[in-house]
Amino acid sequence: MAHIPLGIRAATGESSLAIATSDWKKRGRIDKIILYGSYARGGWVDEPHTAKGFQSDFDLLIIVSDKRLTDRAAYWSKLDERLIREFAITKTIHVPVNYILHTLQEVNDGLAHGRYFFMDVKRDGVVVYQADQTELHEPKPKTPKQALGMAKGYFDEWYPAAMRKHKLARDAVAQEFNKEAAFLLHQTTETLYHCVLLVCTFYTPHVHNLAFLRSQAELIDRRLIDIWPRDNRRERAMFDKLKEAYVKARYSAHYKISAEELAWLGERVDELGQVVMTICNERIAELEKAAEAA
Repeated sequence: MAHIPLGIRAATGESSLAIATSDWKKRGRIDKIILYGSYARGGWVDEPHTAKGFQSDFDLLIIVSDKRLTDRAAYWSKLDERLIREFAITKTIHVPVNYILHTLQEVNDGLAHGRYFFMDVKRDGVVVYQADQTELHEPKPKTPKQALGMAKGYFDEWYPAAMRKHKLARDAVAQEFNKEAAFLLHQTTETLYHCVLLVCTFYTPHVHNLAFLRSQAELIDRRLIDIWPRDNRRERAMFDKLKEAYVKARYSAHYKISAEELAWLGERVDELGQVVMTICNERIAELEKAAEAA
């Protein structure tokens, strides 16, 4: 069983969902917190001071009692602020913490539809808190043919969408529309991460946060880790600038990005596109073999 740092327990356990101004909010609660991913499986990496500087994140599935409580912006901003503060400033938490929000019904629906992500949570997840003792439903895996069809469908939809956005980003770079180019590179990167998550796990979180999407995708294949160098502050700052482009490149007059920075980011996004294509093609080939064998 993975060890959960006290800082993480406190940060999640003491979070305030909202001021109880209506009946449903008064009844609202966290039903379960489940650790999933590398720390649940026992295969985490903690090498922040090596050349690659990679460190596995704590990944938590928080199950809430009401669908409305999955609105991250409305009810979870204080938790986000606390997790960032305790990791970056007070150092109470020594690894980054990510979390996703779902109701029990949503998780059980994912299991009923054979989505690999939820099946992995069911198989490997470690319950670190629960107010509701209800067990997750038993998964109903898809047939090999159904799984193949779903994976192909996701790839055929999401990968071309990423390439269209990438083309628009290159056009914006060529015309020296730097802020628009940064936003479009963000959108390309986001779409590529959604693509590989959907093809390989049949699930992707509904978020725009590239750091979170990157961490979830890197759970799938270690080749994705090498896309973004982490061995110096400048390279880490470059990824942060891309992450911030979703909001700041559109709305902030203070957001600046140079042609050189766009060129570096463009090379990384090119490489990401190639690796995502390779991983997805390999996954589809595996599913094709399984479907033929069946």
